[in-house]
Amino acid sequence: MADSIPGDLHVANDVLSDLVGNAAMNVYGVVGMSAPNAADGIAKLLPASRLRRGVVVDTNEDGVHVDLYVIIEYGTNINTVSQNLVESVTFALTHYAQVPLSGVDVHVQGVKVRK
Repeated sequence: MADSIPGDLHVANDVLSDLVGNAAMNVYGVVGMSAPNAADGIAKLLPASRLRRGVVVDTNEDGVHVDLYVIIEYGTNINTVSQNLVESVTFALTHYAQVPLSGVDVHVQGVKVRK
């Protein structure tokens, strides 16, 4: 499609959260997503249908800022998994959604042995 259509496209933050959650789950070393507020201090693994709860998307004047709350696999390098998460999320948002990105923060909530 070579023709451009004038106007603005608004993508809901929930759609961006779904896109980010799916991109994060495809990164090696990520076991799952965790809720951002671990009230009891224990990170709980969210089911695949609730990936959106482990992602916080904020929009500001610089673009979209993403906070990821993940549980990673025991024995993997936390730094490498975090860098791969940032790269995967950045690619998904800039390539598929074409939104400006102001930053991605990864919060490792726990380590778990993959079954």
